[in-house]
Amino acid sequence: MQLSSLLFLLIFFILFWPLYRWHRSRASLAPAVFAGLTLGVLFGGLLQVARGWGVVPAELLPWISMVGDSYVNLLHLLVMPLVLISILAAVVKVSHTQALGKISVSVLAVLLGTTAIAALIGVAMALLFDLSAAGLVEGAREAARVEVLNERIGRVTGLSLPEILTSFVPKNIFFDLSGARDTSVIAVVIFAVLLGVAALAVRREFPQEGAEIESFVHVAQVWVMKLVRLIMAFTPYGVMALVAGLIAKSSWADILNLFNFVVASFAAIALMFLVHGLLLLVNGISPLRYFSKVWPVLVFAFSSRSSAATIPLNVETQVEALRNSPAIANFSASFGATIGQNGCAGIYPAMLAVMVALPMGVDVLDPVWLATLVAVVVISSFGIAGVGGGATFAALVVLPAMGLPVTIAALLISVEPLIDMARTALNVNGAMTAGTLTQRWLGREVPGPEIIEG
Repeated sequence: MQLSSLLFLLIFFILFWPLYRWHRSRASLAPAVFAGLTLGVLFGGLLQVARGWGVVPAELLPWISMVGDSYVNLLHLLVMPLVLISILAAVVKVSHTQALGKISVSVLAVLLGTTAIAALIGVAMALLFDLSAAGLVEGAREAARVEVLNERIGRVTGLSLPEILTSFVPKNIFFDLSGARDTSVIAVVIFAVLLGVAALAVRREFPQEGAEIESFVHVAQVWVMKLVRLIMAFTPYGVMALVAGLIAKSSWADILNLFNFVVASFAAIALMFLVHGLLLLVNGISPLRYFSKVWPVLVFAFSSRSSAATIPLNVETQVEALRNSPAIANFSASFGATIGQNGCAGIYPAMLAVMVALPMGVDVLDPVWLATLVAVVVISSFGIAGVGGGATFAALVVLPAMGLPVTIAALLISVEPLIDMARTALNVNGAMTAGTLTQRWLGREVPGPEIIEG
C-alpha cells in the first residue's frame, strides 16, 4: 500500500474517535447516526478528490468495506432470531387469533396499495421527464452489462405466481433459519405464527404448561432484544463506513450519462414519501413527528441498501418510538422487506416499462395497458421475495409479462447503487407506514408495546 493511501486509511480510523465521543455524549442514537453519515460523505468525497494526490482508493476500500460489511453481517445475524422470537412472543400474548389475520390483511393492503400508487408515479415521472430507451445503447460497456443481466435472468426464468407462493411455506425450518432461501424470512414468519398458535392451544388445554411456555418465550425475547441493542450501538460506525465506500466508488460519468433517469427516479421516490406522509396525515398521525422518529432507520436503509438488514432497527423503532404493537411491528417489517416494496417493485419496473414501450409505439396512457401494468407490478411484488436481488429482478419479471424486451435493465446497472439507496429507504418507510397505519386502525384489538427493559 502506498504511503498516501496508508495515511488516508489512518485518518479514516482516527475519525471513529470523535464519532465515539459524540455517540457517548448523546442519549439518542439519531445524532450519532447523522454524524456518521456526514463523516462518511465527507471522507468518500475526499477520496474522490485524492485520486490526483497519488491515493489509490482500491487499496483503501477493502478496509473500509470490512467495517461496513461486518456491521451489515451482524444485522443479518439478528434477522432470523429476532423475527422468530418477536413474532412468537407477539402471538403468544394475543388473546384472539383473529387479530393476527386482521394484522396480516391490513399490513398487506397498505404495502400492495402503496405499490400500485408507486407504479403510477413511476409512469408519470417517466412521461414528465420524457424518458425513453431509444438511443441509450453504449457500445463497449454494453457486453459486460448484458452479461450481468443474463445471470440475473437465469434466476427468474420459469417462476410462476403459484410457485412463488408455495416457496413461502417452510419445508425445513433449520434450513430457513440459516437464510438459505430468498423467501426464508417469510417462511420463518409463518413458522413462528404456527408455533405461537400451537402455544395458544396448549394454554387453553393445559394452563400450567401454557404459562411455562409464555414465560420461556418472554425470557428469550428479553435475551434477543439485549443482543439487538448491543449491535445497534455500532450503527453510527457502520453507516460511516458504508457511505464512505459508496461515495468513493460512485461512477460520476455513468451518473451524468443517465442524469435524467437519476433525477426522475429521485423525484418519484420523493413523491412517494409525500404519499406516505399524506396517508399518515389523513389517519390523524403527524408526518413531522413520524419522520422525526424514523429517520435514523431511513439513514441506515439508505446506506446499507438492504431492507432485510434493516429489519432489527425497523422493529425496534416501531415498538419503542412509534409505540406500535410488537406483533404489528414484526409483521410489517418482515413483510415489507420481501413484499410490496414501493421503490424496487413499484416505481422502478413501471418507469422501465414506459421507457421501453414508448419507442415501440405503445400508447402508455391507454387505460387498459396502464391498468394491466399496475396489476402486473402489484402481483410481481410478491415475486421479488421469490428471487431476491431487488429492482433489477422486479424489472425482469414485469417487462416480459408486459411483452417488452429486458435489455434496458442492463443499461441502468451502472447507476443502480446510487438510486437503490433511496429506493431501499422508501421500501423500509413503506413497511413502517404500513405498521403505523395498522396500529391506528387496530389499536383497540392489538394494544401497544410492553417495553422490555435493557
